[in-house]
Amino acid sequence: MKEHKSTPLPNGRLHPRFAGLLSFLRVPRLQDLLAENSPADWAIYGAPFDGGTTYRPGARFGPRAIRDASQYVKAYHLELAVDWAKSMSVVDAGDAPTAPFSCEANAQMLTEYARTIGGVSTKLLAVGGDHSIALANMRVAFERAGRPQGGLAVLHFDAHLDTVDRVWGEAYSHASPFRRAIEEGIIAPSKMLSIGTRGPLTMAEDLAWCKAQGIEVVSSQDAINSIVGLEAVARFVTREAQRPVYLSIDIDVLDPAFAPGTGTPVPGGLTTARLFEHLRAAKGMHCVGADVVEVLPDRDTAGITALAAAHCLAEILALDACVRNA
Repeated sequence: MKEHKSTPLPNGRLHPRFAGLLSFLRVPRLQDLLAENSPADWAIYGAPFDGGTTYRPGARFGPRAIRDASQYVKAYHLELAVDWAKSMSVVDAGDAPTAPFSCEANAQMLTEYARTIGGVSTKLLAVGGDHSIALANMRVAFERAGRPQGGLAVLHFDAHLDTVDRVWGEAYSHASPFRRAIEEGIIAPSKMLSIGTRGPLTMAEDLAWCKAQGIEVVSSQDAINSIVGLEAVARFVTREAQRPVYLSIDIDVLDPAFAPGTGTPVPGGLTTARLFEHLRAAKGMHCVGADVVEVLPDRDTAGITALAAAHCLAEILALDACVRNA
C-alpha cells in the first residue's frame, strides 16, 4: 500500500461521540493539524450563507447542524472497503466569513477565504449554506487543479438545474452557480452530468439552455426506477478519466421523505440509499473539490437531512481515498 498522511480521529470507544468540541466528522481543527499531516489533503469548511435562496431561508444554519450530525459517522467505508482517515489528512477549517446581504459580495469574500485554506494541494469541501456558495469553491478548485484547459468536469446531484441566468435581477443566487461558472470558464458544460432533476420548471427554456450547452441531464425518475443514472455515472467516470472533476450535492436531490430539511423541496426524489449508490458508482473519478449544500435545520424532522448530508461528506472522502489507494 502507498504511504499516506492520515487523520487522527478520537477513538469512539474511549471518547464518547456525544462529548467534546464539534468538528466535521470529528477530524482535527486546522489549527491543531500535526506537522506530519500538513498540508491537509482535504479541508472541510462551513459556508453559512443563505442570502441566495429563492424560497425558504435558514440554510445558513446548515454547517452547525451537519457538524453535529457527523459525530457518529465513521471512517471505514463498508461498501468501498476503504478507510479514508488512514488514507489522507482531513481537517475542519472552521466557517468562512459571510456578507449576508449581498450574493456577489459573499461569493467574492468566500473565494478569498477559501484561497487561504491549507496549501495548493489541499482540496476543499464546502458545506452550505445555499447552493450559491458553490461558485466560490469551484473557483478555488479550478485554480488548485492548475486551471485545466476547457475547465473542470462536474458531477451534480440536485432536484434543480441551477443554471438560471437571473432571478429578480440577481445573478449570484442559488439558482445560478453553474451558469456563472460556465461564463467564467471554470467548468466545461459539455462535461457536466446533472442527476435528479424533477418537478415542474419555471419555463421550458431553462432545460433547453442546459441541453444547448451540452449538459447531460438524468431525471430523478430515471435515476430511481432504472439503471440509467448508474450507467450515466459510469460513462462519466470513464469519459472524464483524465480531467479533474468537481462534485456538487444539493441535499434536495433526495425526496422530502428523506430530506425534509431543505429550502426548495420537490417530491419524487431519490432515496438516501439510491443517492449513495450513484455516488459509489463514481469510484475512480479524479475529484478536486466538492460541496454539500441546502440543509435547512428548522425544517429537518429528527435531524435526518443533516445526517444524510454528514454521510455525504464521508462518501466524498471515501471516493478520493479509493483513488489514492489504487
